[in-house]
Amino acid sequence: MEEIIPGSIVTLHFKLGLEDGTQAFDTEDEPLTCTMGDGTLQPGLELALYGLKEGDEQTITLDPEHAWGERNPELLREMPRSDFPGSSSLEAGQILAFSLPGGEETTGTVLAVEDDMVLVDFNHPLSGQNVVFHARILKITNPGATTNA
Repeated sequence: MEEIIPGSIVTLHFKLGLEDGTQAFDTEDEPLTCTMGDGTLQPGLELALYGLKEGDEQTITLDPEHAWGERNPELLREMPRSDFPGSSSLEAGQILAFSLPGGEETTGTVLAVEDDMVLVDFNHPLSGQNVVFHARILKITNPGATTNA
């Protein structure tokens, strides 16, 4: 039976959550298919999958270093409230999409709303936290691998 190695094409269901049980992400409605090493999954998540076989399940808790890193205080930004059209509905906890100068998009979490300023956190929402990763392997294909008949 094939096992996950670098370059494997893997179809899996996975869940990401916090140690307190808060669920952050779940692929239960539609499995994810990715190639190990292509950047789809965080490196720490990939490391947790290497060596697993079809049908295997694994739950592992990753520290921030192996998940989304520590929180970076430089990614907190005070922005003029005038930068937010329709800002009357802004409130702490909202996650908003922002366009970057190069055309890419990123997200930020509103931390505070003042009369003329909005404090936005551009850290990944899971940064600085231990992340519980549960994976169930559905299918593995190892391109270029030979099978003995």
